[in-house]
Amino acid sequence: MSDDAVLVVGAGPVGILNALGLARAGVPVTVLDRAPGVSWSPRAAIYHWAVLEGLDRLGIYEQAAARGLLKQDYEYRAHRTGERVRFGLDSLEGLVARPYNLHLGQGALVQLALDELAAHPSVRVLWQHAVRAVMQDDAGVTLTVDTPSGAETFRAAWVIGADGASSAVRAALGLPFEGFTWPERFVATNIRYPFGEHGFAQNTFIVDDVYGAVVAKLDDSGGPGLWRYTYCESVDQPEDGVLARMPAFHRAVLPTPDDVEVVEWAPYRMHQRVVPRFREGRVLLAGDAAHVTNPSGGLGLTGGLFDTFVLTEALAAVVHGAADDSVLDAYARERRRVFVEMVDPVATAIKKMIFHTGDPDELERQLAGLRRLASDREALIARLMATKAMETPSLIGAR
Repeated sequence: MSDDAVLVVGAGPVGILNALGLARAGVPVTVLDRAPGVSWSPRAAIYHWAVLEGLDRLGIYEQAAARGLLKQDYEYRAHRTGERVRFGLDSLEGLVARPYNLHLGQGALVQLALDELAAHPSVRVLWQHAVRAVMQDDAGVTLTVDTPSGAETFRAAWVIGADGASSAVRAALGLPFEGFTWPERFVATNIRYPFGEHGFAQNTFIVDDVYGAVVAKLDDSGGPGLWRYTYCESVDQPEDGVLARMPAFHRAVLPTPDDVEVVEWAPYRMHQRVVPRFREGRVLLAGDAAHVTNPSGGLGLTGGLFDTFVLTEALAAVVHGAADDSVLDAYARERRRVFVEMVDPVATAIKKMIFHTGDPDELERQLAGLRRLASDREALIARLMATKAMETPSLIGAR
């Protein structure tokens, strides 16, 4: 039996960054993940300006910025009318330390954090370790885990379940995942295409109820660079036909569709769900294990990172005896409130605007709001600062 201070289940960005934050605070950690290694499939890639300070506190911002792309510009394109509305994060210059977003595939961020964790001998990351059962008592939590060499038992004082939307930890706790699943399929693709030559901003939203898409530049490699192009299709169409249908979306939207090079792609379902509580005894849930949202506005990972920044500090204080465990109740209560009151409704509104605006009157209403942001600096600043409101301030010291 392994005995640790903290077990983190899930080696995605939320799990690995929880481990890094705890390691930097001197807490021994073991990370368990059912996958054979880092996932490089097209998933989250945009880190809003408001989370960059937290990455800096973890000591990985500079490396992440060097590997990724910093950007300020946004563009909304109404596919049917051709209207374009542009604005940018440059309006935040002089108001915040880092007035830009970071674009970097989540696999690259995980690998960067793993490299940092290699310098901490009190941290282990174990792949192909799938949690099968969770048992807890007043002193700790025992996990039964399927490994390549058979079933093993791990025990720790605390467990963080950060194992994604299909969380085995959440299931083992018997917690419901309340909410709904969208009746569409997202298709996230990494492609090479000269978007810049055709006037696309580095983050462009194509507004349309059929050909809506989110376009974001990931890096400058391979001539035109690598871009994320994510669109929606009906789940009534078979998933095994995604690749065959993909060119139709490119032909409808892109000026020179024959120039598209598809590097990789991944279809997945979208959800708006949350658990009734983020703490169950000595088990804490974070990221997609606790709450999931559609990724249209990049708020899923944003919420998970804000969970991470406040949870690692609070749990480290509990482990070291500097705070009692009521601070973890505060974490659970506050992070759920933020999701329900802010992240969920904002992400839902963004998805509806981009992918469900088919009525001409509704399109004009949406465009009018965007035009105001482009012409009214104060309104734009208020909109851009809204992401910061999704952060939970430190729970240590304020109590």
